Amino acid sequence: MSEAKRLRVLVVDDEPLARKRVEDLLAKVNDVDLVGTASTGDEAIAAIERLHPDLVFLDVQMPARSGFEVVEAIGAERMPATIFATAFDHYAIRAFDVAAVDYLVKPFDDERFAQALSRARKKIELQQAGEITSRLLALVREQSSEPPIVSPKRDYLDRIAVEGRGQARVVPVSKIDYITASGPYAELHVGDRAFAVRERMQTLEEKLDPAVFFRIHRSVIVRLDLIDTLRRASGGDYAVRLKNGQELPVSRTRREELEEAMGLG
Repeated sequence: MSEAKRLRVLVVDDEPLARKRVEDLLAKVNDVDLVGTASTGDEAIAAIERLHPDLVFLDVQMPARSGFEVVEAIGAERMPATIFATAFDHYAIRAFDVAAVDYLVKPFDDERFAQALSRARKKIELQQAGEITSRLLALVREQSSEPPIVSPKRDYLDRIAVEGRGQARVVPVSKIDYITASGPYAELHVGDRAFAVRERMQTLEEKLDPAVFFRIHRSVIVRLDLIDTLRRASGGDYAVRLKNGQELPVSRTRREELEEAMGLG
């Protein structure tokens, strides 16, 4: 990684030993700069606004202001890539709900830390590449009298790597019937089998072809050509029945968009 792409990291934890643990692990990584530390939520907010780090290691449980409250104060859309640290894994679901890149359950080992850092680095690099491309296209459009440039067709996932029972395998996207959320994981449903992958539903939705897959609920993504019927369920809710008989819930806010996607609008 070149000097311009070094990761600027902020470490936030009210426990000195916990901060030192992360600092020591970061010191072993050549292309990372520790730009600051904070021991309270208020210090974290001030440091994020002043230092503009690329990545924040953020403790969940802190006195006065929690890690989640730090995100709320900054705003999820303005928050740097974030890896939450917590002593309780039940916070993991909420961590992903507020767009965490990953979370670490204390005490964590070196390998798990390296995995989380690698995950964050990939997200940051993809985000930076997208922002650079957008700025370049905007600049070209401003300086050209030609019609607006049409962006090249986006590449979507055609396979997803999953791990289980010490084995890794690749699931072709073309084989996936639907996807459901399961805590910090997503489950890929292929026929009568399910494969867990550590990925957020929003991230999967962005990586899948919207002409093929549709997110019908915050916890369900379904293959459009497998939908048999859309019907009103009990209590005024909606559901789809797949061609294999499986029924899945439909959010009321997504029903009209789903009808259009199915050609029913």
